[in-house]
Amino acid sequence: MKKSSNKMFWITLAVLFFLAMYALRSVLLPFVAGIIIAYLLAPVTARFVKMKMNRTLATILTVFLVVVIAVPAFVLLINVINAQIVVFIDAVPGYVSALMKKLEPILSNLQQDFPALEADKFKEWIRANMANNLKLLGGLLKGIISGGAMIINVISLLLITPVVAFYMLRDWDKFLAKIKDLLPRKSKDIIIEQAREIDRTMAGFIRGQLSVCLILGTFYAVGLNLCGLDLGLTVGFIAGLISFIPYVGSISGFLMSMALAAAQFNTWEPFAAVIAVFLIGQFLEGNFLTPKLVGDSVGLHPVWIMFALLSGGVLLGFLGLMIAVPAAAIIGVLLRYAITRYKKSELY
Repeated sequence: MKKSSNKMFWITLAVLFFLAMYALRSVLLPFVAGIIIAYLLAPVTARFVKMKMNRTLATILTVFLVVVIAVPAFVLLINVINAQIVVFIDAVPGYVSALMKKLEPILSNLQQDFPALEADKFKEWIRANMANNLKLLGGLLKGIISGGAMIINVISLLLITPVVAFYMLRDWDKFLAKIKDLLPRKSKDIIIEQAREIDRTMAGFIRGQLSVCLILGTFYAVGLNLCGLDLGLTVGFIAGLISFIPYVGSISGFLMSMALAAAQFNTWEPFAAVIAVFLIGQFLEGNFLTPKLVGDSVGLHPVWIMFALLSGGVLLGFLGLMIAVPAAAIIGVLLRYAITRYKKSELY
């Protein structure tokens, strides 16, 4: 009876926690963002503390370095991408005309093989839909950039995320100590062991994969821009940022780049350059970046990550996307522990 009561208590507590998170999803975003930022920056603060620096001073120095380095870089990136999108939208009619000229020989051959095909109507349909779709894509990208900047500005004005991140960084050790003090005495060692495994998994994936995404995004953006591709900075950086889902970032970036190159260029050399950029990027990611920065022992399968992101987005929107990977790491570690216990039990 006692064991059954304990299980019911923890199950009820977990259900109430998830219900509260779902009910408060509209206000939790800046707090979750602050906690994630604090988790990412905790090793930096810990290094300053090891240098005999006061914890509060170490936190102030960490936040100052982030503000001085990251914020100007982010603002500059947003301005450059926004300028590229404006140029891209203005160039859409020229892209459509160039593509139609390239499609005319193909359509003529099709009409010879299929006399019933009305090539002129088909051309008009392609011209109209292509122009609308390209403008829609450009407008969507511009809206995402502008909307993202607006959200960040609002949060910055309210000071919620920076304040949460600061206090979490400053009181990180106290916060962990209080959690340890609340753990059940009989299960404390097991819980701490699993918590360390979860931290190792999340640190290896989130911090490591974030570094990989930033390096790849920078490489793709610079490489495509050097190829002369309009919107190359934007496409390259987006391809790098979504590279934490294996192959999705590189494939989507490659397809967008080839489509833009088909509209912009008339010779084969730029196409070869774009292909080379993505081949080199995949070689660097597979042979150097991921093995060195993420490692092979993280244990998060790509399919599991995609399922977690999709589920989190459906259930909690953008908040769900932010906590999807940490949640996937926690569930993965707990499932591995449960399987280990099961194999040692009489049931197996």
